[in-house]
Amino acid sequence: YETLIDADALLLVTEWPEFRSPNFTVASKLMKDKVVFDGRNIYDAKELNEKGFTYYGIGVKQPAEQLKATV
Repeated sequence: YETLIDADALLLVTEWPEFRSPNFTVASKLMKDKVVFDGRNIYDAKELNEKGFTYYGIGVKQPAEQLKATV
């Protein structure tokens, strides 16, 4: 989790199993901004939103209201 200290975002771009289930409670305490770009679409967007993260599934259509909130 050391690389998440003061991170602006977490980008998942690998299939490696060790990155499939991070502790997002720990991550949220370390990161400066809680933004996740999920290039593998393996994380649960609803769960991350409930933990205060802004979630983007790469290649997944985002709801219009979410896009307006981030522009």
